[in-house]
Amino acid sequence: MSRQMHFLVQSFDPAKGDQLKAGAPIAYRSEESARRTAERLAMSKAGVVAFSTSSDTETGDYDDQPAVFFRAGRVPAEFDSMP
Repeated sequence: MSRQMHFLVQSFDPAKGDQLKAGAPIAYRSEESARRTAERLAMSKAGVVAFSTSSDTETGDYDDQPAVFFRAGRVPAEFDSMP
């Protein structure tokens, strides 16, 4: 098995009422790159989260619980329970 680490940034914009609308997730090669982008997006978005997950490319198996390493602004509750 060959596990690969993935670093993603997910931004959120305000939507009707108290809702949030997710933007397209952006993939990065390193945690540092993802963090820099998340910090930059945090200035213009309602919320931003950057997280890592790993997968096994042979089986298509992904981590059940991604690890959040940056969080700013309003994000959906499911990101609050992530480490």
